Amino acid sequence: MVLVADLLAETNLTANYFATDVYVHGTLELGLLENRRGERLLALPDTLIQAIYAGLDNETGRASMLVLYNCGRWWGKNFYTRFCEEMTDYYNRPVTSLSMPEFLQALRQCWLTHGWGQISLDSNYREQGFLVIKVRASAFIDHAPRLERPVGFLETGALQAFFSELSGQPLHCVQTDCESLGAEENCFVLGIKERLTMAEAGVEQRLSHAEIMTLLVEQGA
Repeated sequence: MVLVADLLAETNLTANYFATDVYVHGTLELGLLENRRGERLLALPDTLIQAIYAGLDNETGRASMLVLYNCGRWWGKNFYTRFCEEMTDYYNRPVTSLSMPEFLQALRQCWLTHGWGQISLDSNYREQGFLVIKVRASAFIDHAPRLERPVGFLETGALQAFFSELSGQPLHCVQTDCESLGAEENCFVLGIKERLTMAEAGVEQRLSHAEIMTLLVEQGA
């Protein structure tokens, strides 16, 4: 005889855990935002993000790029921990056991629901040892100061830390294209640090994302 308890325990959950309408809960009277686990969420108004950039620039000058990058690394590591905890609780199995479609769906919706933009992964360069991540409509880059180079320092650090934790090895991340420079999306390349030296040089030379990827592929040919 099949027990109802066994059926419930073995049910494969296919719904999107981070779907905005079920993940975010608000109480207008108290001005509170919570996720579906009852944990507090913080809404950052545009003016606050702009003020953070302005304050960092005023206090640290060009060092603000490094400050944002290091803050991103801290954020990415903690984000990975929370992401894994929520996924493990929901699916009742570790994140490493999720199929790639399940993992990508959760990551894309999580990024979108938290207001960080639309994230996608390009695995076309996987065999060469590189992972390309693309983010559209980044709230952080939209308000970052305009420079003659990509300005997604916070997300660069966050993506580096997140995927380093996920892969179990230290990865490096370089932003190769940016919405602040007129690109349709922000492009980030992840890989072993020594193999991304040419990518960093290409950014300084203001090469396009496609040109930088060509260099990276040719160096390993």
